[in-house]
Amino acid sequence: MKQNNYFFCMDKQKHTFEITSAGLHILAMACMLLDHTWASFGMNWDWMTCIGRIAFPLFAFMTVEGYFHTSNFRRYMLRLLIFAVISEIPFNLMYSGNIFYPIHQNVLWTFLIALFSIRIMEMVKGKGNPWLFYLVSFFVITLGWILGTIGMVDYYGAGIWIVLVFYFFHGRNWWCLLGQILALSWLNFTLGGLTYTFQILGREINFPQQAFAMLSLIPIWLYRGRQGLHNKSFQYACYWFYPVHCLVLFCVRNFLHLSFSF
Repeated sequence: MKQNNYFFCMDKQKHTFEITSAGLHILAMACMLLDHTWASFGMNWDWMTCIGRIAFPLFAFMTVEGYFHTSNFRRYMLRLLIFAVISEIPFNLMYSGNIFYPIHQNVLWTFLIALFSIRIMEMVKGKGNPWLFYLVSFFVITLGWILGTIGMVDYYGAGIWIVLVFYFFHGRNWWCLLGQILALSWLNFTLGGLTYTFQILGREINFPQQAFAMLSLIPIWLYRGRQGLHNKSFQYACYWFYPVHCLVLFCVRNFLHLSFSF
């Protein structure tokens, strides 16, 4: 007997628990909000940004899911492009306090580059020539890293590759799950950022903050393809969340700054 919910699904007979696509979206947005709140207000609560590391891989995974489930790729890309443009000024304000900030672009540009890369590889894959697919894939992967890095999109070239990990290891076969673990471990443990030092059995162990992103695989593996809540209102609420929360955090930060300056 299954109990369905907008955000999760439980099967009492099989004792299984599933997270829906809507549930993954809510979780990703909550983690992103924690991370951006921590960054905006300079809080000492590092646990907020550690949890926030979970957000990007969740969004990356859902971007690939969106590619395979969309009925109109051009509309999907156009929608992302429109919200990437809309989000740029709110992101700049939240990140730097300035309307113009050319050295760091919002995360939707990361997903646009990755989706375009996937589209090219899928078109070549459809020709049925595996060696051509491998050659083009190598070129696209390399170019994606370069574009992400020189374009200074969020997570840079590594962000493009994290999305592509979920493309190349798309599925629930054991080798897909293993590929996700190995590829994401390599990427997240080498991305840099803050590093925590722990004492274990008298030895110092360095643990990078970005490695907390590996926890994202738990909810991703609990997803079984169920959409859950799915309508236009929820879909666009998820898109609008990004620019709106950036703008709100900027306004609240400035308000508090002005209040304490008097």
